[in-house]
Amino acid sequence: MTARLAGKVALVFGAGSSGPGWSNGKASAVVYAREGARVMAVDMSEAAACETRQLIRDEGGECEAIRADVREAAEIGAAVRKTIDLWGQVDILHNNVGITEMGDPVDASEESWHRVMDVNATSVFLTCKHVLPHMIRQERGAIINISSTASVQINNYPYFSYYASKSAVNHMTRALAVHYAPYGIRANAILPGVMNTPLMHKQIAGQFEDIDAMIRTRNAASPMGRMGDAWDVAYAALFLASDEAKYITGVCLPVDGGKSCAGR
Repeated sequence: MTARLAGKVALVFGAGSSGPGWSNGKASAVVYAREGARVMAVDMSEAAACETRQLIRDEGGECEAIRADVREAAEIGAAVRKTIDLWGQVDILHNNVGITEMGDPVDASEESWHRVMDVNATSVFLTCKHVLPHMIRQERGAIINISSTASVQINNYPYFSYYASKSAVNHMTRALAVHYAPYGIRANAILPGVMNTPLMHKQIAGQFEDIDAMIRTRNAASPMGRMGDAWDVAYAALFLASDEAKYITGVCLPVDGGKSCAGR
């Protein structure tokens, strides 16, 4: 540990994991804490948020946990208020919540479309609405939005709402970067490619004959011949959140083993 985030407070939405193992948000929360940040772990599952809190505390880090549904402005506001009440600042806003629902414009329901857009895109608008006033007051802050290479590529999955929502996150990130740069606030997005995380096994497995076929296919989709993992995303987030990236804003950074350079 090099204390790259010493004295900073990180508010991580989606800090739990949907199953055993490491999600992008869980790994990012732990890496932030290892580098000296105080972490507020937020998740729709209170148990998942508390698990991340315990992992951080077991390593000697400082972490609190709270449950919040990112579709609910009041719950987001409560998480932000708790963070400010405890530590008086928010230096890093990490938006890591996302869902996929399969369906093209013919097959998908309107309810499914709105659900994905609300979770993946509107949630970023809502967290920024509640956090930005504090960052403006501080005259500093880093926003890390977790998008996807599906925001810039079309793959074999028929999840039109996911494509649209993650593309929206990219452009919202760029708008945040330009509009809030005068206040000392940076905003960047990370675009994971084929990643081996617990959520993948829940939301994408049904598109394949079996788990082994899914893993083989997704490994082959990367020029490196393997999927990435949550730690690849976490360390990219650490860099973008740190002062080492103090002149980097408005960037949509692929973390994908070269997949976005090689087509589908």
